[in-house]
Amino acid sequence: MELNEVKVEALLDIINSSAREAVAEYKKTGHGVPGIDSSTFHPLDLATDTLALRKAIRLLEGACDQLHAILAPPQHTVYNFVHNYNWACTDVAMRSRIADVLDKHPKGLGLDVLADAVNLDKTKTARVLRVLSLRGCFKEVERDVFANTRLSLILKSTNNVGCSVGLQQPFPKYGVVLYDTMIDQEFARSDKVDKSPRIFALRKEGINNGFWEMDDETRDIFQRSMTGFVEVQGAYAVLHHYPWDNVSSVVDVGSGTGAISTPLAKMFPHLRITNQDLPETIVQARNAWERNAPEALLDGRVEFVPFNFFEESPVAGKDVYYLRTILHDWPDAESTTILRSIRKAMGPNSRVLIHDCVLVRTFEEPSVGSNKLSKAPEPMLPNFGAGSHSAYQLDLAMWFLFNTKERTLDEFKIIGQVPSTHRDTLTKINLL
Repeated sequence: MELNEVKVEALLDIINSSAREAVAEYKKTGHGVPGIDSSTFHPLDLATDTLALRKAIRLLEGACDQLHAILAPPQHTVYNFVHNYNWACTDVAMRSRIADVLDKHPKGLGLDVLADAVNLDKTKTARVLRVLSLRGCFKEVERDVFANTRLSLILKSTNNVGCSVGLQQPFPKYGVVLYDTMIDQEFARSDKVDKSPRIFALRKEGINNGFWEMDDETRDIFQRSMTGFVEVQGAYAVLHHYPWDNVSSVVDVGSGTGAISTPLAKMFPHLRITNQDLPETIVQARNAWERNAPEALLDGRVEFVPFNFFEESPVAGKDVYYLRTILHDWPDAESTTILRSIRKAMGPNSRVLIHDCVLVRTFEEPSVGSNKLSKAPEPMLPNFGAGSHSAYQLDLAMWFLFNTKERTLDEFKIIGQVPSTHRDTLTKINLL
């Protein structure tokens, strides 16, 4: 067997073994494996610790895509890079609330009635739904009768992940101008936030508002989407894979409404939690906690302290200063400013816990800590290839919005070199 065929067989083995690992995780719940046309969520879909499943899926996605790239004609593969309008069909389904309507009809709803209910043309609605049904999002149970699946349930207006999906609706127009920003004299070599593709695109439309300039309704949608993003990223795993039993106090820096700190308070009632964010967000946070965790408020285990991390330090002397998807919003200079303000508040035994994506390159220089990063088995790309799709696409999203990025381990080390005010000269940083 020649070398390339050997590699194909190895990829097939990885696909088989990783799929079996995923099946095993589903079966551990006692509910078996979900079907492509399942119309309810599987218990594992709603679990907070899905780390093992996600590792298996990372292998499965990476190996499947690499096998496809090898065996499919290159013309087919490259054309499909851009010949993909699922985002547009998803946007139609979300804005018209098709999933909400179908949720009332679990056995399916005829196209005539459905189109009337969402006030859209029947034929065009069918075309949208049939595109999404190819990927298991909605299903045609019989001719011209559609129903929800566990994928399309994400698109309901009440679903926080759907809210996160909807937040990305304008992103394509920022991507369209990416090359233009890379050759524009003002934007091309700038790392400033106000030189992002988003700013470039909006200027062409005569709009000049910052991303963080939000009214109450927009801010509420944004906070819901951030809660949804926690689910997308599997970020709830931090509740299970960090030694919170050894911690007594936590500051959630840039807490939002408490997407992580609220379940943290419920799972570890001994913790004293401080939520810190901008004043208008802190008002929303207190309201959210009153709805979702009133017992923590009654016990006095949580406090809400407004602050701006560019102008002041967080509450001093706490055990853990937790930052989830904060630093990727800011260039290196601003990120260092944020970390420096936290450094001033830290005690000698405090730690900074950074919860962000860590980009892994195809080729990495050996460095301290790099052996802890996962590496895909051969013949897969070392960084898992398409298994790292989410991290690399998020890196692009940060570029589009803020002219910032997701970072490699070495890049985190650079911005983490913050002088200490204590005799120990190292800031203690944990990176998730």
